[in-house]
Amino acid sequence: MSQPPMVSIIMPVYNEERFLRGCMESLLVQDYPSDRLEVLAIDGGSSDQSWAIVEEYSRKSPIFHLLKNPKRVIPVALNIGWKAAEGEIIIRMDAHTVYDPDYVSACVELLQTSGAANVGGVQKAIGTSYLTDAIALATTCPFGVGDAYFRYAKKEMFVDTVFLGAWYKSTLTDLNGFDETFLANQDYELNYRLRERGGKILLSPRIRCKYYVRSTLATLIKQYSRYGFWKAKTIKKHPDSFMPRQAVPPLFVLAFFLSLLLVKVNLVLGLTIPLTYFFTNGLYAFRASIAPGIRFFPALVLIFTTIHFSWGIGLLLGVIKFGPPPVHPRALLKNLSLSKSCDK
Repeated sequence: MSQPPMVSIIMPVYNEERFLRGCMESLLVQDYPSDRLEVLAIDGGSSDQSWAIVEEYSRKSPIFHLLKNPKRVIPVALNIGWKAAEGEIIIRMDAHTVYDPDYVSACVELLQTSGAANVGGVQKAIGTSYLTDAIALATTCPFGVGDAYFRYAKKEMFVDTVFLGAWYKSTLTDLNGFDETFLANQDYELNYRLRERGGKILLSPRIRCKYYVRSTLATLIKQYSRYGFWKAKTIKKHPDSFMPRQAVPPLFVLAFFLSLLLVKVNLVLGLTIPLTYFFTNGLYAFRASIAPGIRFFPALVLIFTTIHFSWGIGLLLGVIKFGPPPVHPRALLKNLSLSKSCDK
């Protein structure tokens, strides 16, 4: 009987002492054969105890290894990891996350049987306080995060990107890895290149993990403004990747603030967009808070607003930084009618 393929987990780490032990413990209990598994933690010069925690676990189990990332940024860490990996299959992981015991085996099985070039799972967002519980609720609601299906999908589907991911190492070699000029959104950029080569990306609820959300509004703002900012660079590099829905947040932000300028001229006209937005926001916040508790309603209104404005302003700043992308009408019409997911 042939051995299962060697799997290498690559995990960028930077000041993750709060979550790292929980992550490592979940990797120790994976049902995949430990002699066919390695975990490469690529540390970007952590100033907390992350380095020591990885070394602690490397003494507990030979699957754990510590690598250095002198440039600190995530795509550099990922490239260091997959290039150093011994595995035939590469699985990207995040230190903010706890993985189900069959996470690795589910990735391997689906990569082998689905025909997909990249597979990923559903991220169950969790919090540890009132605010973070509310953030977790908001980031699993389509009104909050749009068509980020990996946050709430209930069935397998082919999508344009996934959370984390698993590939054959040969796939990453063919793609020349991650673009190190992308400090964020490097996963989507790589997945775009993969799809352009004909590769499919599978999202499956069989691949399960729990993700600890950002702990404050300030870090949530930073997270989503980075997403928007680097999405602008992706669109600049790959104009055909632009989806019309991605224009909604920045156009809304512009319309919102321009409408406020009209208040002195025409009160009704000036308040139409803000009142419509907050009515819609409140409606979705109310619906999302019914099951977990209406006490989350005011926080959800605030968090939805934070996500929408942060992403929209971030993308506008990105367009200012990187320049507007060239418009390809044919690609725009194609993407306007293209469903970014389909049943497996």
